Amino acid sequence: MNTRQADEKAARDLVAEAVAAPSMHNAQPWRFRFVTSERSLLLLADLDRAMPRSDPGNRALHIGCGAALFNLRVAAAHAGFAPLVHLLPDPAEPLLLARVELGGAPGSVPHEDDLAPLHAAIHERHTSRYPFEEKAIPEEVQAALRTAAGQEGAELQFPGPWHTETVLELVHDAESRDALDPEGLEELRRWTRLGPEADIATDGVPEYAFGPRMRDGRAPLRDFAGRRPVADRGATAFEKNPHLALLSTPGDAPADWLRAGQAMERVLLEATAAGLATSLTSHALENRDLRLLARDPVAGTGHVQMVLRLGYGPQGPSTPRRPVREVLDIV
Repeated sequence: MNTRQADEKAARDLVAEAVAAPSMHNAQPWRFRFVTSERSLLLLADLDRAMPRSDPGNRALHIGCGAALFNLRVAAAHAGFAPLVHLLPDPAEPLLLARVELGGAPGSVPHEDDLAPLHAAIHERHTSRYPFEEKAIPEEVQAALRTAAGQEGAELQFPGPWHTETVLELVHDAESRDALDPEGLEELRRWTRLGPEADIATDGVPEYAFGPRMRDGRAPLRDFAGRRPVADRGATAFEKNPHLALLSTPGDAPADWLRAGQAMERVLLEATAAGLATSLTSHALENRDLRLLARDPVAGTGHVQMVLRLGYGPQGPSTPRRPVREVLDIV
């Protein structure tokens, strides 16, 4: 581990790692500000990238920003910093989601040293919209992922067959509702990139990341193409028994959403390091009445924030990211 000074170059390097995080429709709803005199990085919400229809309370926006925050912590630990994080540090500035102090000595912040081994997974992790194998995930891997979520103040639950069936039905219900919602379809179109636009995009979901159409199977995947034709996109069978995991937090306020985002990314990086492919869906959680049904009425606690699909299969392609110069201000 190399100790570095928290200077402008270090800030750019850390933000370049942070923005590899997933976000709803790859909207990348974040901005960063490096305060040179304080050796601190600020994480701010970018409401120009919010989704009023699909995410009216900005819950998913906070989760995406939380994932970027976790990547920042991992990158900082790898670089020899001791990142001290303050969530929502200024009630008078609600767009300021976190302040990360980088001036501490290595080892001065408890539990951050164990983040560095996850660094390699940041750029290996990609959302996979491809079929996974019908292969069980070992219990020891599931236990490690549950521990990862718990380290960030969240709970990861692997639902049993009947609850998995319930979640899949909720996703199908959400798809049917969206198909009848012109505003929701317009929002989806805003964040998808077709044809030549896909090759130069710096945000959104490009057509080469849509994956094949589902011919058979029950994987909970959003079809970003909808009814629009996509060249050379075939159809194939997906797994009939997808492995799902539900990520929950005790509360349901902005700070909880930021913790959920950090927990989600920690689980995704741990899963990637364990050789798993991953994808995410918040489809059934975008409708309040459906979201309430996603929690296991017997064993579930708290508020479900994300549904993860895990398995053995191909990693998806990398999706575009905005250049650091567009998301980082230095003052």
